[in-house]
Formats: sequence, C-alpha cells, structure tokens
Amino acid sequence: MKRILFTLVAAATLASAEDAETRGKKVVDDAIAALGGQKFLTMQDRIEKGRAYSFFHDQISGLSIAKIYTRYIYVPPDRTGTDLGIQVRQAFGKNEDYYVLFRQEGAWEVTFRGPKELEKDRIQRNRDTTLNDVLYIFRERLHEPGLIFESQGSDVIENQPVDIVNITDSQNRVVKVFFHQTTKLPVQQTWVWRDPETKDREEEVTRFSRYRMTDGIQWPQQIHRERNGEKIYEIFSESVTVNQQLTDNLFAVPGPDTRPDPPRKK
Repeated sequence: MKRILFTLVAAATLASAEDAETRGKKVVDDAIAALGGQKFLTMQDRIEKGRAYSFFHDQISGLSIAKIYTRYIYVPPDRTGTDLGIQVRQAFGKNEDYYVLFRQEGAWEVTFRGPKELEKDRIQRNRDTTLNDVLYIFRERLHEPGLIFESQGSDVIENQPVDIVNITDSQNRVVKVFFHQTTKLPVQQTWVWRDPETKDREEEVTRFSRYRMTDGIQWPQQIHRERNGEKIYEIFSESVTVNQQLTDNLFAVPGPDTRPDPPRKK
C-alpha cells in the first residue's frame, strides 16, 4: 500500500513539474513574440543613446551622455552559459573620447592615454550580470542545454499584474522574471547568488520600462538596476537603433592589445 501511495505521489509531483514547465514555456514564447519574435532573435547589433547614471550608496556618483554600442557574437550552444556572446562599447561624453570595452577576453577603460584593463572583480560582475539578463538569455542562450522555464504563478508588483517564471540553467543559476500579463514583456527580474569569498547572500534586481518599437523589435528605453537594495545603474535612452552593421574596429582594443574578432552570429 505504501509503495502504491509513493508511486501516486511521485507521479503527481512529476505531472505538476511538467505542467509548470509547460506554462513557463508558454509565458516565455509569448514574451519573445512581443519583443519581436524572429527579428528579436536575429538582432545583430544595437545602439542606445541617452543618459546613464551610476550610483554609490544610493547617491548619484556619475552622470553622463552615453552611447552604448552592442553587437552579438556567435557562441556554441554548450558554451552560452559561460562565454559572452556580445561585445559592448560604452562611450561617454559628446565626443565619445572616453569609453569602456567589454569582450569575451576581458574589459578595458580607454582614454587619451590608451587602454587600461579593468579590475577582475568588475569584469566578473559585468559578465555575471550579462549572462543572467533575461533579454540576453532570450537572444543568446535560448537553446542552451539544460535551460528550464518554470511558471511560479501570478502576482501584482508595482500595480502591474504579472506572470512569474523561474529560468534555471545547468549550473543551477536561477533568474526570476516578471512578465506583464497584458503586454507580455519582461518588466522586472531578480537573481540571487553567494559571494564566492564571503559566502554572503547577494541579490540583483533589474527593472525594464518604456518599451519602444524599433524596426519591429521592442526594447526598453529605461533600465534600472539595484544590488542588495541599493541603486547601482540606470539608463534613459532617447533613441535605440538596431542592425546598423557595426564594424570590428568599433570594438577593437587600441594598441598592442588588439585581438581578432570571433565569427559573427548568423
């Protein structure tokens, strides 16, 4: 009798898990369609132009005119949870004479004095934030082996009715994403990890708003990020353009550190 009861409970648990995955996958499919469907999934590059703010202890520590250049790079599906599939150039000021480059090989701050490699912890934070960003996951990691989408039901956050989905990868990293029930677009995400040295619990929350359509692709023009309850970054984009055929030299590291580019994603 106990064996039969155990079998029934196990079967019910499995069915419930499969049902949660089915519902989660439906929410994700609807979100991708709302973002632009195939146009979003094949976006090659993007330029965001506006104002960027950085914060320290909830106080503004930096404010600048910013132009963010991003292009997607091919990464094999079994490496998308480890290797970066984008190159980013964050240019500041009207003349863009100061900028920061992020590539798979590393990251550099570039001024008139030349390139200077960023601190390892800053490079790692940027890598972790990127790999766990829901918009990056949809564009670059969607076919990664072991990626699971599980519905966590519905709720209301900041007066918005949302569907909640946990995205879990093969390394047990979990990103909780909140999708607006009407627009189907992601409006907030959160992910939690343990600091490898202190073992302290860390939490990063990102909010997405002011979506605008650009060449058939919806992209948030306001992105707000907090870490452990403190604001660390915010961007207000005045314009977003996509598929501008950005060239290799835009993402090349000046001087002797210049490296060849990996193949572009088709």
